[in-house]
Amino acid sequence: MSEPSSPAPPAAPAPRSSSVVRRVVGVMLVAIVLYGAFVIYRGVEPVRARLASYAWWTFAAACGLAFSNYLLRFLKWEYYLKVLDIRGIPKGESLLTFLSGFVLTVTPGKLGEVFKSLVLFQTRGIPIERTAPIVVAERATDVIGVIAMITIGSTGFSGGIWWAVAGTVLVVGLLVFIAFPGLSAPLIARLGRFGRFGARVAPKLEAAMGHLRLLTTPRRLVIPTLLSFVGWSLEGLALWLILRGFDQTTPVTLAIFFYSTATLAGAVIPIPGGLGVVDGLIEQQLVQLGSVAPDAALGTMLLIRLATLWFAVAVGFVALGLLRLRYRGLEIGGAPPPARPGDAPRGDRP
Repeated sequence: MSEPSSPAPPAAPAPRSSSVVRRVVGVMLVAIVLYGAFVIYRGVEPVRARLASYAWWTFAAACGLAFSNYLLRFLKWEYYLKVLDIRGIPKGESLLTFLSGFVLTVTPGKLGEVFKSLVLFQTRGIPIERTAPIVVAERATDVIGVIAMITIGSTGFSGGIWWAVAGTVLVVGLLVFIAFPGLSAPLIARLGRFGRFGARVAPKLEAAMGHLRLLTTPRRLVIPTLLSFVGWSLEGLALWLILRGFDQTTPVTLAIFFYSTATLAGAVIPIPGGLGVVDGLIEQQLVQLGSVAPDAALGTMLLIRLATLWFAVAVGFVALGLLRLRYRGLEIGGAPPPARPGDAPRGDRP
């Protein structure tokens, strides 16, 4: 694959670290209010009593399973970088770059994880429009993997299969739109007529669509989808473990089904972090389909969200902090800092 003659500037101004922190804190405050309302509505004392007798080792194990999912998703990131012929990034730094995207996990559909493309532009000078399509490819394979989880777990549940159908239609429509330039080209051409902004963005968007088509060919969907299926199944297993910590039992396949349907709903409905949607679905399914005690279901929902969603955000901030230690003065949204002695050359190749 040929290289561009020179690194292109980002398609749009990148958010600075301070604005990113403000956005995340804002969503966290909304989450605290939401979770507080859940607890007050269900009753503070029953939930407190459940947490007092909870086996906290299961929560630690759930966080470990969630982190294992992150590592599997990192393998997808590395796979896609290889497909796009982007090389020369040390594996440790690449892992930190990937994990830094979790800072904006609390965005609709997790598309804020394109933040890691901004980080990669600043640290390595690789054009954002070249790596941003990876985020879309990641989300597509994640949805395919989750649909497979739902399909396996929906046997015996008439309502579960409809989530699988909805997700399948969404993914197929997205893949068709990406695969056929005749569908996207007219929209990009129309965008190019909207003044200077359109004229500047349209060519970058067209290049990004070309990279995205490379990532989503049928052959290149297999390995990432398998990684997604295993990775998200681990988080479903984390839900089952947390239930065991409350001395509640339900089949593993059923727990994975509950988690996957809620995850798919959170991906389809454009709400930051799926707040309210994922939380409510997990709790309702545990009570109505899993015969879990209401107070235990609420405690399980709170802990699984802490072990997956908010643990991911914390991991993202730690990774970003470590990158800023390596690249002194790194400020997302500014120009890449000058290369240091011993660093690999910036760009696509070593």
